[in-house]
Amino acid sequence: MTATAAEPSVWAPSLRPLLLSLRPRFAEAILDGTKTVELRRTRLSAPDGTGLVLYASTPVMAVLGTAVLVERDTDTPDRIWRRHKRSLGLTRSEYDAYLEGANLATAITVASPHRLAEPHTLSALRRGAKFQPPQSFRYLSDEDPETLRSMFRN
Repeated sequence: MTATAAEPSVWAPSLRPLLLSLRPRFAEAILDGTKTVELRRTRLSAPDGTGLVLYASTPVMAVLGTAVLVERDTDTPDRIWRRHKRSLGLTRSEYDAYLEGANLATAITVASPHRLAEPHTLSALRRGAKFQPPQSFRYLSDEDPETLRSMFRN
């Protein structure tokens, strides 16, 4: 399901958006609405309503769209799997391999996916800016390209 202009947004405009790096298959699944929970090995303290900028890593290397963080759930890997397995877009073996050695996992529930009409490629984002996509996630900063910083402004 893709958000439309007429659809009310659950994103809080006063919150600084997060830039999430994702494997292309997971970015696509979020934007298609088939994946509603993203997984991280570390705790995420961003509040509910935080805007998410979805960056697809190699080989795509582009910002493909946006979504909104609606809930975070941090717990042991086994408990996270039991609660969210149907929404992760992963097999159990992929899940276990990703979280090998981790004591905690964070499930990030996402909503209101919106696919950009034209992706923002890494090379375009680096024109005139020292843009570096994160390994996992980071907040957007004033040094990031205006095209990203303006994505959640009305």
